[in-house]
Amino acid sequence: MSLRLATFNVENLLTRFDYTGFRNQLRQDRVLQLFDVRNEEIYQQLEAARVIAATDDTRQMTALAIADADADIFCLQEVDNMAALQAFEYGYLYRMVGNGYRQKFLIEGNDSRGIDVAVMMREETRDGQPIVLNDIKSHAMVTYGNFGLFNDELAELGLHSEDKIFKRDCLELHLHIGGVPFSLYVIHLKSMGPAREGVDGRHATMPIRRAETMAVRRIIEDRFGAGHTATKNFAICGDMNDYQEWIDVIGTRRTGYRFEPRGEEKGSALDVFSHDGFAENVVRRREELDRWTLYHARGPQEQRLCQLDYIWLSPALARANATRMPDIIRSGQPFRTIFPPGQEVERYPRVGWDRPKASDHCPVVMTLDLI
Repeated sequence: MSLRLATFNVENLLTRFDYTGFRNQLRQDRVLQLFDVRNEEIYQQLEAARVIAATDDTRQMTALAIADADADIFCLQEVDNMAALQAFEYGYLYRMVGNGYRQKFLIEGNDSRGIDVAVMMREETRDGQPIVLNDIKSHAMVTYGNFGLFNDELAELGLHSEDKIFKRDCLELHLHIGGVPFSLYVIHLKSMGPAREGVDGRHATMPIRRAETMAVRRIIEDRFGAGHTATKNFAICGDMNDYQEWIDVIGTRRTGYRFEPRGEEKGSALDVFSHDGFAENVVRRREELDRWTLYHARGPQEQRLCQLDYIWLSPALARANATRMPDIIRSGQPFRTIFPPGQEVERYPRVGWDRPKASDHCPVVMTLDLI
C-alpha cells in the first residue's frame, strides 16, 4: 500500500491587499514605481487591480504544479486562511484537474503577515486506500521556556524565554492510511532575512531555526518516546529556510554559466534532524546538481541553487523506501531561474521572466510504501 506525499510553498496565497507601499516605497511594487500616483485612494485602486490581474495566471500555474505532483497529501506553506485555501482549491485546482482535495486543515499560527501552514488530503489514496485523520494539533503557542530551549544566542537577538518558538507553527497530524498509522509534521521555519550587524541573514537567524528544529524533534520524541522514534512511520515536511549544501551559479547570460557545488555546509539548523540519523532528507538521494528547489540571486555576483523544501522520513520509512526517489516539479519556475545542463523543462504557458510563476519554490513529492 502506497501513499504519495508532497510539500510546496505556494507563496502568498492571500485574501488581503497590501497598501503600505503608498507610504513606504520599499514595499511598493515595481510597476507602480513607474507612475506618479499622489492620491492614496487611487493608489489603492491601482494596487488592487494589479494584484487581481496578476493573480489569475499565478494561481493557474500553482494549480498545475500541484496537479503534476499528483500527491494524495499536500503540505502547504504561506496560506492566508482557510477561506483562501478553499477558494483556490475549488476555483483553480478542482476546476482545472477535476480531482480535488476535500480534506483541508489549517490552524492560525504566529506569522505577522498571517501566512500559515496547511494540509490538503484526498479522501483516498490513488490506489483506493482510505486516508483517515485521527488527531491534529497546533504547537504555535509553545515557548522557549516550555521546552527549555532558551539560550544566550536567542537572548542576543532580543528574544525572551516566554516568546513562542515557532514563527509560524508545527502542525502535527496523526493518520491512518489504509489502516496503517502515519504521523505528519508540517513546518515553515524562520526566514533568513537581511544581514544583521555585519552577519549575513542566514547566520544571524540560525539560532531561531535551530530552536525550531529542536522543538520539532522534541515533539516527535514526546509522542513516541525518546529512543523509540526510529521504528515509527513519520515524516517532517515543509519550507525549512535553510540548507546543508548549495550550488554556486557563476556567469551571466552573455558569458554563459558554470555550476560549482559547495559541498557540505558547516552548520545548519537541519543538522538537528540528520546528525545522528533521526530522519533522512530523501532529496539527498538525487544527483548533487539535481537537489535544488529554489534559485536565489542578488545580481551576477551572488547566484545559487539550494534546497529549501524538504521531506524528512523516519528511519523506518526511509528503509522501507530505500530504492525510491523523490520528484521535484520545476515547470512552474520563472525563466530567470538558471537550470544546470540537462535539467531544463518546458515551462507552463504564460510563465514570465520572474512573474507570473507557480512559485519560487518547487514542489517535492515522493511515493511511499507504508509498513
